[in-house]
Amino acid sequence: MNLIMYIYMFSKVYGPVYSIYLGSMPAVVVQGLKALKEILMTRGVEFADRPQSRIIRLISNEKGLVVAPYGQAWKDHRRFTLSTLRNFGLGKKSMEERISEESSYLIQEFEKNKDTLTDPHFAIDNAVSNIICSIVFGRRYDYDDSTFRDVLNLVHENMRMVTGIWAQLYNAFGFIHYLPLPHRKIFRNVDKVFGFLGNVLDEHRKSRQPGEPRDYIDCYLEELDKEEQHNGKKTFDIRNLFTCMADLFVAGTETTSASLEWCLLYMMAFPDVQEKCRNEIDKVRGDRERLNYEDRVSMPYTQAVLQEVQRFASVVPLGVSHASLEDEQLNGFTIPKGTIIITDLSSLNYDETYWKYPHEFNPENFLNNDGELIKAEAFLPFSAGPRVCLGENLARMEIFLFFTTLLTHFEFQWPDPASTPDLTPVFGVSQAPKRFKIRLVSKK
Repeated sequence: MNLIMYIYMFSKVYGPVYSIYLGSMPAVVVQGLKALKEILMTRGVEFADRPQSRIIRLISNEKGLVVAPYGQAWKDHRRFTLSTLRNFGLGKKSMEERISEESSYLIQEFEKNKDTLTDPHFAIDNAVSNIICSIVFGRRYDYDDSTFRDVLNLVHENMRMVTGIWAQLYNAFGFIHYLPLPHRKIFRNVDKVFGFLGNVLDEHRKSRQPGEPRDYIDCYLEELDKEEQHNGKKTFDIRNLFTCMADLFVAGTETTSASLEWCLLYMMAFPDVQEKCRNEIDKVRGDRERLNYEDRVSMPYTQAVLQEVQRFASVVPLGVSHASLEDEQLNGFTIPKGTIIITDLSSLNYDETYWKYPHEFNPENFLNNDGELIKAEAFLPFSAGPRVCLGENLARMEIFLFFTTLLTHFEFQWPDPASTPDLTPVFGVSQAPKRFKIRLVSKK
């Protein structure tokens, strides 16, 4: 039984806010829209810190974007990263063109396996990762690059392991660090991924032309040069760059890739939904090769399907843990400074108060009676507040463009008519589907 099942059972007894222990560490679980909005938005800054467990401190050294403590260094890096991402096309037509180009590579990869059974995992993983790699590293990786495939596999393995029992034991009992136990694999994987990132950084430091940044890494190195020239406050340093590279690479791959895999799995589980999406895609696309991102406003059903997949699959069920900056009060409880706050976003996804069909997959959860897309108050797949996912807009664009391009070219069929797709997730920081195979039938 995973952590989500435990906290679901406890909520039936203790309500929407209660405390548990993760090994020796006290934590507060927050569930339901009212309490989550207070934690994430109304009092977002008060609870914007990150807990620094042993394993997090060792991997991130309290730097970067995702798990860094709330403070000036984190603010500077988030501001710089958002600005740099915008400069390289985030929210602009150039980013859409980048995704469309990668979609063509993905279609070519799938074309190699049409009318046969294939596991779509790595092709989707590679396509999604290439978008963030093109922004951060200034390059993409071929689908047959075995080194890159190994790195992606290590990332996914660690995203599962850091929520597992051995990671929790390590956080609770630091003396096991040097013992030959399964937690050591987490650190071996980190060393290999960091080795890959280190090579990328070394190449940039050798080849960059000052004043002519090619990507995020070059922009960061430019910022380092400025701080050195003006004796700056030194919130920017090489270790922070390294951790930001890792954060963007992992966060820019893991959840979007999992979301797209869930999309394919649900389309095979519900072929009538797949057909309705394809009809809407074809109607709006007309005789064009592919859709534009702005076409989404004319496609309420497809948008509803994509959001319903994220809701029902609960791709990031618990978000990233928060912590209180000072002693705080919540629902009559005192929460000491630094206490781990588990934001159970999945509790929103099946709340009978907010959904027409909370316990079934049904795109009508996001449509009104006239078939128009509605903004669901209890839908927070990217969290909210000061720590909201900074890649939310990029992820939405990728999911829409990759999904609609794939449905334009292929019908996705479950290979065994005598069975149905297994929709049971693999628990981790994000919930991915179990590996599966599909039958691709060309539509062009």
